[in-house]
Amino acid sequence: MNNDDDKKNQKSGMYRRDFLKLSAGVTGGMMLSGGLSQLAQAADYPAIGNYPAGIKGSSVFMGIAVPRTGPYSAQGEDEIKGYLLAIDHINKGTALARAYSPHSRKGLLGKKIEYGIADNQTKPNVAVQAISKFIGDNKAMMVTGSVSSAVAIAAGKLCDRERTLYLPTISGSNATTGKDCQRYSFRACHFAYTSAKALAPVIKNALGAGKKVAYLTPDYTYGHSVYNSMKQFTEAQGWSTATNQLAPLGTSDFSTYLLNIANSGADVLVNIAFGRDAVISTKQAKQFGLLDKMTLVMPYMAPFFADEVGADMLQGVYGTTEYWWTLAEHNHLAKAFVSDFEKRNGRKPGWSAHVAFLQTMLWARAVESAHTFHPPTVVAEYEKGNKITTDIGDVHWRAEDHQLVRPVYVIRGKKPAAMRNKADFYDIVDSVPGKDVMPPIELFGCKLGSAT
Repeated sequence: MNNDDDKKNQKSGMYRRDFLKLSAGVTGGMMLSGGLSQLAQAADYPAIGNYPAGIKGSSVFMGIAVPRTGPYSAQGEDEIKGYLLAIDHINKGTALARAYSPHSRKGLLGKKIEYGIADNQTKPNVAVQAISKFIGDNKAMMVTGSVSSAVAIAAGKLCDRERTLYLPTISGSNATTGKDCQRYSFRACHFAYTSAKALAPVIKNALGAGKKVAYLTPDYTYGHSVYNSMKQFTEAQGWSTATNQLAPLGTSDFSTYLLNIANSGADVLVNIAFGRDAVISTKQAKQFGLLDKMTLVMPYMAPFFADEVGADMLQGVYGTTEYWWTLAEHNHLAKAFVSDFEKRNGRKPGWSAHVAFLQTMLWARAVESAHTFHPPTVVAEYEKGNKITTDIGDVHWRAEDHQLVRPVYVIRGKKPAAMRNKADFYDIVDSVPGKDVMPPIELFGCKLGSAT
C-alpha cells in the first residue's frame, strides 16, 4: 500500500498499525509450505472472492474490525492484543504457532500476515463499511473482530456475499450460528445456549430450589438470546421468572429498570448486560441496595468486569467465561499464552484477547492444512471437524453450523481475602465439556448456503 492509501484509510476511520517485521529467513519467493508455487496454486483453483488477487506478492492481508469506542471498547482493545500476539507467533513460526498448526513455518503458507485495524464503534453499519474497505481496498483473505452479536451477524452476511472468511470474536447470540449462520463464518466462543445450560445446574445446587429470578437484559439479539436460554434452563429446574427488564445498549441510567426489579420479589438478579453497561448497571444495583437482598448472576461474564467493579462486589457471584488465566496452571499451551501475553502487556489476558488469539491460530491451521488460501477449500478444511489440541483442551468444529465444540467454564467470585494476587478474582467451579451443552443442530434454524 502506498502513502495515499494510508492517508485515505486514516480519514475513513481506519487505524493501521505498522506491519510486523519478520526476521530474515521467510520461506522464499514464490514457494508455499506445501511445495506448490503461487502460480501453480492459482491455476489449480478458480477465482473467487479475493482469490487469487489477495495472495499475490509476499504477504496476505487480515482485516480486524473491533469496537475501540462505545460500551464495548475495553473488550475491543483487548481483542487487538490477542490478534497481534497470534500474528507475531505465526509470522515468526514459533513453537506455540506450530502447536496449533503443525504444518506452519514462518508466516502463513510462506507469506507474512499484514493487517489493518478499524473501529466498528459497536455499530453494524460502521462495521460493514470498514470491512467492505478491507475486502475491496486491501484484498483481505480473512476478516475478524466483534463484541456485539449484531455486528457479528451483519459482518458475517457481508463476508458470505463476498466469499471472504469471517471469524467473529465475541458473539453470544444463538442466532450467530443459528438462523443467521453463514458458510464463510466460524464462531469459536461459547454463547447463550451453552452458557445457560452449563450455568443453570450449578446455581441451583448453590442457591437452592424454587428461586424467583429478575433479568436485566440488553435489548438486542445477544440479550434476547441469553434471556431466552437462561429462562429455559432455570424454569426447567423449578425456578420462576419474576420480571425481564429490557434496556437499550449504551444505557447510563438504569434506575427505572432497577426499581422494577426491586419491586419484583425476586431472589436472584441475572444481569445480562455486557461491557461498560454491565459495570454501570451493577454499580447502580449496589447503590439501590439490590445486591444486599438478591444474589447476582452474570451468565456471560464480560472481560474486565471484575477489574472495574472490584473484588468486594464479586464475592459469590456466578457466571460463565470463555477462558480464565488460571488454566495456565494445568495446561502447557495456556501457560505459554498467558506468560507471553503478560510479558508483552503487563497484565493477565481477558477472554476477549484469548478468543482473538484462538481464532487466528485456528485460521492458520485451516489454511496450512488445506495448503491453499482458496476460500471454499479453506471452508471445507474447517468443516472436516478434526480434533484440534488447544489451550482449552481438544476441540472440533461442527460442520453443520460452524460452531466450535469447546468447554464452557463456570466461575464464582472469590472472597477478597482468598485472592492470591490482584488478578485472582474467580474460581473455576466447573468445566463443562462442549458435547454436553451444544444445542441440537436444528434448534436455532441454521441453513448454510453454498460455498461457491
